[in-house]
Amino acid sequence: MTRRFGRRATLKRSFGLLSDFRHEQTAPDLFYGALARDSVELIGDLYCGLTDEDLTGTTVLDVGGGPGYFADVFLEAGARYVPVEPDPSEMHAAGLAVGGAIRGSGLALPFRTSSVDICFSSNVAEHVSEPWAMADEMVRVTKPGGMIVLSYTLWWGPFGGHETGPWHALGGEYAARRYVRKTGREPKNRYGVSLFKVGAAEGLRWAKSTTDAELLAAFPRYHPRWAWWMVRVPGLREFLVSNLVLVLKKR
Repeated sequence: MTRRFGRRATLKRSFGLLSDFRHEQTAPDLFYGALARDSVELIGDLYCGLTDEDLTGTTVLDVGGGPGYFADVFLEAGARYVPVEPDPSEMHAAGLAVGGAIRGSGLALPFRTSSVDICFSSNVAEHVSEPWAMADEMVRVTKPGGMIVLSYTLWWGPFGGHETGPWHALGGEYAARRYVRKTGREPKNRYGVSLFKVGAAEGLRWAKSTTDAELLAAFPRYHPRWAWWMVRVPGLREFLVSNLVLVLKKR
């Protein structure tokens, strides 16, 4: 099912996204705009691989949707886009008005069981103290035959500490204190509060053990197709995969 997206996963794409990442804190519109376009292509390609259909008429639930940077691109693709965000300040951070946006926790999604076609979460699991409880909720709200896509940043990868990296490799608390000393302000992503250690092995273990969904694919989100083999190598994947995508089908 990843064949279509695999053709899109080129080295040129990887370099383009890497270039955009440096703007996350300084120019979030630029960073999230590029990530939004890449996300709708990712979801659209995977959904087509699963169903042979495009996103027209689907309901896409974005868990941890923030201020709604992804809304326009999903609407343009014909989907009904519904972001869920627990933090009201984050919801209004960009001054966007997204119709249908819902304030709620990923640990207890305010949706009926089997109510959405696609449940998607991008770069959120590492900010949740119980990421696999959130993943279970994503499976719960997805319709049978629907798709769950969980994409998250690995702790031991180069971006695991977010703005406190690469010093997070020496300890999350150390990295946070160092950031405060260097900048005079608290990091946006505070270790142990809004940033946690999440690994590839944990995600794969959860995906293979859940009884309500079938794991269809696991690959590095930002790597070219020829580097996807890294996910299959324990240990190495924790450091080199950077961001893991888990794709499941609801039973």
